[in-house]
Amino acid sequence: MITRHIQTKVCIIGAGPAGATTSIFLSKLKVEHVIVDAATFPRTKVCGDGLDCVTVRMLNHIDKNIVTEELPLHEHFLPSWGIRSIKPSGKNIDFSLKPTNNSTNQNCPFFVSKRFHFDAFLISKINPEFATFKQKTTVNTIVKEGDTWKLYATDDQGDLLIECKMLVGADGDHSVVLKHLGERKIDRQHYAGSVRQYFTNVQGLHADNLLEFYFPKNIPMSYFWIFPMANGECNVGYGVLSEIAAKQKINIKQVFADIIQNDTAVADRFSQAKAVESMQGWGLPLASRKRKVVGDGWLLVGDAASMITPSNGEGIGNSMKTGYFAAHFIKKAIDNNRFSETDFANYSVSIFKSLEGEIKSHHFYLKYPSLSNWVMNNLVQDNFLHQYVIKKVMRGWVNTAYNKTIHINY
Repeated sequence: MITRHIQTKVCIIGAGPAGATTSIFLSKLKVEHVIVDAATFPRTKVCGDGLDCVTVRMLNHIDKNIVTEELPLHEHFLPSWGIRSIKPSGKNIDFSLKPTNNSTNQNCPFFVSKRFHFDAFLISKINPEFATFKQKTTVNTIVKEGDTWKLYATDDQGDLLIECKMLVGADGDHSVVLKHLGERKIDRQHYAGSVRQYFTNVQGLHADNLLEFYFPKNIPMSYFWIFPMANGECNVGYGVLSEIAAKQKINIKQVFADIIQNDTAVADRFSQAKAVESMQGWGLPLASRKRKVVGDGWLLVGDAASMITPSNGEGIGNSMKTGYFAAHFIKKAIDNNRFSETDFANYSVSIFKSLEGEIKSHHFYLKYPSLSNWVMNNLVQDNFLHQYVIKKVMRGWVNTAYNKTIHINY
């Protein structure tokens, strides 16, 4: 018999970037809630560790001081001032926004941090005044009775029952909420496999800590990356669309190792490098699937909602953005005491809106996969386009991240 019982309007399962951000903004909206996670933080998480402009934008929405004052002084966060494209020839094309002596632009576009540190940093922003945060709590079974969710869980004290009206699935690709809904399925056209390994002593890194990308010619819809980190290590990885991997019978770990050891574009940079861990693999549910993310009394955020950007595998900023939208839609639902799917219809529209271009491109490349890496390797070759990307595209990203508020269309 379960003797411990928690009743709440809202329960969030998962305290990664999506769940933590949902909690943070629910607290800002003065909504009491429960957030649970099976892990105890800080905990490790396999990831590329890059924090892009979307992540920076969401941190600015939490608190303007985070990016300008906290992260630059944090020992585990490395500012990155741009992107490097590595060509198959070995030539580098660099896109840096590092301010010069005559520049007034001091807004850093990217950061890099191990998820061990970044997720713990976000957790520290959860407000205990409104959030009951239960770590080391595993939800085993989900049952819906009428309009009430019953979550049968266990923690270090034993069995626990949590009842709520609104259930938020923030527990990633292997979500217990997805399993309950019967939605835990992999579509290889909209899923990627990837590996990551930390290295020390990688040669040829840019002084501005540029995030480096390499698109191998012979394997479409795939890329290799090198992200410098604050402790002198590099996050090095490789990802490929699962359908391509299946059709070409690609062993992702083997391809990753072969690039490092033999590919003339990058191999010389690893001649003195040392791996500090074994390869770590994980899956990426891509936003191009446009998963069903809402229903009566439930919604999904982050990886559970398949919110990975198809072109670059970035998911942290997208996850945080879904949390921002979720919190505002939940607040409205509580105010109206209505939790039906129709009341959350615009939530789905909102979270996919900024990714529509990416989604269309992904569907195009599914038809013509051989074009994908060719485009990435040849898109910016002349000086005019190079300067355009820096001055217009990238500075546009930064301006949005630091100066534009996200508006909610209910």
